[in-house]
Amino acid sequence: MKKNNKIILGVFFLLASKLAFAEAPQPPSIVVTQDRTTVSVEWSPVSGADGYQLLYAPYPYTGPDSIETIEMSDTTFISSELWDGAAFYIAATAYNNDGSSGFSNIELFFLSTAPLLDPDVLPVTGTDWYRPPVSITWQWQISGEVNVDYPVELYDIDLFDSSVALINSLKSSGKKVICYFSAGSYEDFRIDKDKFNATELGNTLDGFPDERWLDIRSLNVANIMISRLNLAMLKGCDGVEPDNMTAFKNDTSFELTARDQLAFNKFIANQSHKRGLSVGLKNDLEQISELVDYFDFHVNEQCHEFDECNTLEPFIEAGKPVLNAEYLQKFSDDPTERQALCESANNAQLSTLVLPLDLDDSFRFSCF
Repeated sequence: MKKNNKIILGVFFLLASKLAFAEAPQPPSIVVTQDRTTVSVEWSPVSGADGYQLLYAPYPYTGPDSIETIEMSDTTFISSELWDGAAFYIAATAYNNDGSSGFSNIELFFLSTAPLLDPDVLPVTGTDWYRPPVSITWQWQISGEVNVDYPVELYDIDLFDSSVALINSLKSSGKKVICYFSAGSYEDFRIDKDKFNATELGNTLDGFPDERWLDIRSLNVANIMISRLNLAMLKGCDGVEPDNMTAFKNDTSFELTARDQLAFNKFIANQSHKRGLSVGLKNDLEQISELVDYFDFHVNEQCHEFDECNTLEPFIEAGKPVLNAEYLQKFSDDPTERQALCESANNAQLSTLVLPLDLDDSFRFSCF
């Protein structure tokens, strides 16, 4: 599937480069939303454009001959009822008398008669994705210039801030790349921040003044997360680390239940797997028994500090790694404390790092 993704991107952008002219309009930026078997595509009008074309190709990609075009004239919205299981790549171009733009962002959608957010949905099967092993070595850095020199098997880096060149460089050196994004919170510095509705933004996260909890029951929020997963797939990430997956345990301003959280977390896992992405469960210790079959690894913070590491055993027993980070100053300052920590972590087969809370690589101690 990874090969198919690269082929379709190559075809799309090769065509785009041939079609683009100096005076041609800029490409549109499309937004794709889905509700069961209905898919909608819209974009803002492009300055200087006389019309638009919508292009689509089946997933998995089957070659250039499978790309179809819909003439949109000056229309910037289309909605269509398709069928259960429909899956397509989609993009758009703008044109005028001087030529055609390059392609918009390329999106991928999967339609299902089942609701997007279903707490009782079964795990996705029938596709392939990366499954990291227990006790894997890793590095976690989501701010600052990424230090690529650690001799580890897996890097966990920011989805938005990491370039395709960086991801490809890490992968070419034999490392797997997990891409971080926040699934349960709004961040006012992300490029897609304007897609959220005001009614979906809740209270500020404790300690993070530029983040607000999201209403994870919202289909709009779900569709934004689908676009983020598409971005991870198209950038070449091997998997994703969706953060803030415990909204129901926090003061969000929304009346969220444990079943709301299960529906959202299972949705994130299944949509990741449909795109061939490995996916990690971030914290959410209370729901591990209900979610371990949906996720490929666990990203844990401070289980040693709070004496919670035993709750992570279902992942280890299932042959899935626990990527653990500890932030207590005594672990970084005191070699004796750190040795005791690492002995406990290694006995439990946890992949433990001692890191700064900002995850900026200002220091790093490894138990492996």
